[in-house]
Amino acid sequence: MSRELIVLGTASQVPTRQRAHNGYLLRWDDQGILFDPGEGAQRQLLLAGAAASDITRICVTHFHGDHCLGLPGIVQRLSLDRVPHEVPIHFPGSGAEFLQRLRHASHFHDQARLAECPVEGDGVLATEPFGTLSARRLRHPVESFGYRLAEPDGRRMLPERLAALGVRGPDVGVLQRVGTVVADGRLVTLDEVSEPRPGQVAAFVMDTGWCDAAIGLAEGADLLVIESTFLESEAALAAEAGHLTAAQAARIATEAGVRKLVLTHFSQRHPDAAVFGDEAAAHFDGEIVVAEELARIAVPPRR
Repeated sequence: MSRELIVLGTASQVPTRQRAHNGYLLRWDDQGILFDPGEGAQRQLLLAGAAASDITRICVTHFHGDHCLGLPGIVQRLSLDRVPHEVPIHFPGSGAEFLQRLRHASHFHDQARLAECPVEGDGVLATEPFGTLSARRLRHPVESFGYRLAEPDGRRMLPERLAALGVRGPDVGVLQRVGTVVADGRLVTLDEVSEPRPGQVAAFVMDTGWCDAAIGLAEGADLLVIESTFLESEAALAAEAGHLTAAQAARIATEAGVRKLVLTHFSQRHPDAAVFGDEAAAHFDGEIVVAEELARIAVPPRR
């Protein structure tokens, strides 16, 4: 089991010689959540060593082309490879017509088990063993949603307390499952030998202007993947287009208490993406990753 982000593309609006259209596969234990498959996502998955069968869920933030034009290839690959499991796809409900056009963009023998799950507003989309997936509406010229994946909180066992109270071997597992166990003639509770362990959180904030929803999605996130299309020198352009600057993305991460900040969705105006990281570093003192095609970015270890 592992938790990592595989970056398929980092370009905003159009691909460049160095950047592919957007696309991100979040590996979360046995789950593979594909976010915003832009044009060429199917090939980028291949280059990244990932298969269509790795995809267990798809999340589309909005229906601008750089975030969804790869859907036809992904859907047809799910069908061609006869992926046996159902793949829920979350998308803005107002874009249902676009989803249908993309899903049926050409003739093929459709065997993909795609479950359409339109997002109509803020709230929980799914609660599964892997955690809770929720969405919030962002601020963009077309309806756009950000996503947040939160693992349930758990307990961390304390070896010194287990030893002191004589809990050992199979009894540790019983204590974790049941909550109590008898050890050396004494009833031991889980609270006595463990401490709270916050569940991990990954947040995905794509095309948006500054808004409270972006901060809410990122609150306490171990990993925040966020657009940083422009620099502060282009703040007026960013505001007009409904996008963030690298400085704004960093300030969102700081305000939300993020651990690892992943910047992406870079304007073609800036061939060297290092400038985005440099700007963000002045506003965020945590770990910053400037996303690159086919990079694998680990979710930080649990606290």
